Amino acid sequence: MNNVYIYAVSYDLGFAPNPFNGLCSLACCKPNIRERAQCGDWIIGLTGVKLNPALRCVFAMIVTQETNFDDYWGAPDFATRRPVRNGTPKKLVGDNIYHREARTSPWLQENSVHSQTDGAQCPLNTAHDTRVNRVLLSNHFLYFGSMAPSLPQPILDALSYKRNPRDYRRYSSAQAKPLTDWLEPQIAKHPNQVLADPIDFSSSWKRFSQEHQRMV
Repeated sequence: MNNVYIYAVSYDLGFAPNPFNGLCSLACCKPNIRERAQCGDWIIGLTGVKLNPALRCVFAMIVTQETNFDDYWGAPDFATRRPVRNGTPKKLVGDNIYHREARTSPWLQENSVHSQTDGAQCPLNTAHDTRVNRVLLSNHFLYFGSMAPSLPQPILDALSYKRNPRDYRRYSSAQAKPLTDWLEPQIAKHPNQVLADPIDFSSSWKRFSQEHQRMV
């Protein structure tokens, strides 16, 4: 039986997840979800305490593929997802940022949203992200971004979901059926599309500080 993972999106930059060019990737942040979610599982991000108003749906994806950081970095198909910090906002938030010289070497981190303000590697973000060496990918998703719709109250009631700072909540597919039934027709109408820019796209040049738990 598949599972449905729901979490509160703290910052919607287009970095985690990265929904561009017909693919939605979760390569950074949320190591607990990246560790547990399997192909066929849903991952759904809602606005929370840092993105008011809360309980709007930022994105929804079904995991259709997984890989690891080294293969993500080395695959030609994913080269365009590497960050370019003097590029467009989409390039600024590239999430293909971790690789190693050899499988036993330390992780290298590209100049990215998770680097220090001067572009140097951030040990705290590196340790947090690479604790789980998995990248989750989807070609069955919809990214609402700044057009994020509010979840209907009957769905929230059915899930007993409230504005919650916890890491995530996991539901069985049966428990979350009201939510996925609401999402599926929208994905069918707009398959693998970005309906609007990320909510925080104007801050795509900033970095996330693990030490201060905020963008700087």
